[in-house]
Amino acid sequence: MFEKVNYSEVFSLKGSVVYIIGGKGLIGKEITKAISSNNANTIVLDIENDNSNGLDNIVNLNFDCSKLEDIENNFKSIIEDFGCPDIYINCSYPRTEDWSKNTFSDISLQSFRQNIEMHLNSYAWLAKLVADAMVKNKIEGSIIQLGSIYGILGQDLTIYEGTEMKENMPYSIIKGGITNLTRQMASFYGKNGIRVNTVSPGGVYDGTQPQKFVKQYSNKVPLGRLADPSEIASAVLFLASEASSYITGTNLIVDGGWSII
Repeated sequence: MFEKVNYSEVFSLKGSVVYIIGGKGLIGKEITKAISSNNANTIVLDIENDNSNGLDNIVNLNFDCSKLEDIENNFKSIIEDFGCPDIYINCSYPRTEDWSKNTFSDISLQSFRQNIEMHLNSYAWLAKLVADAMVKNKIEGSIIQLGSIYGILGQDLTIYEGTEMKENMPYSIIKGGITNLTRQMASFYGKNGIRVNTVSPGGVYDGTQPQKFVKQYSNKVPLGRLADPSEIASAVLFLASEASSYITGTNLIVDGGWSII
């Protein structure tokens, strides 16, 4: 039998070492805030390594996950310096400079390959490195990766009508791959007590999207709006904590109901 659960503490991350890849981005900043405010020792790895979050329990390190030729040595070096994480979160969004031209009409094979390499392959290899380090250190950890509703659905092109926004060919391949990687890793590493999950957001409001897009998108969502980044961070916090101790291999969809209709 399990010990009696203290529900007032089940979300606490006190004493946990948490790595957040991409912790300076739109969603990453909120995830960093959510994790660090629950007393975790937080290591933020991003191409931006300033101390703008200004909290004592956060270490900011420069890390470029798009450079796969260096990724393994650089990441293992960080683990040697800061210890193996108890919780690993990847919310990075590496992409080429011509990302906006990755439509079916304009994409080049070179750009397609580069984006698969730097985004999907970096997610996969880093997750494996973390899981293997957890096994070596006998840590029953939690691995959380950011997917998307477009990893399980095709893009609805009607929401882009009247704007300059377009569909993207590699995005759904990347996010679909991450989602199924989660299932495969959860199956393999479950025997070691390691949980692996994906959080898949719907559209997230960033303050820059055209109002026409915001309206057209919101009209298709049962809750009638885009997500706030904090709502994605709260889902990540749940999967990071012991509140989700019997959840692995899941794809937690945070989309306001977009995918149900």
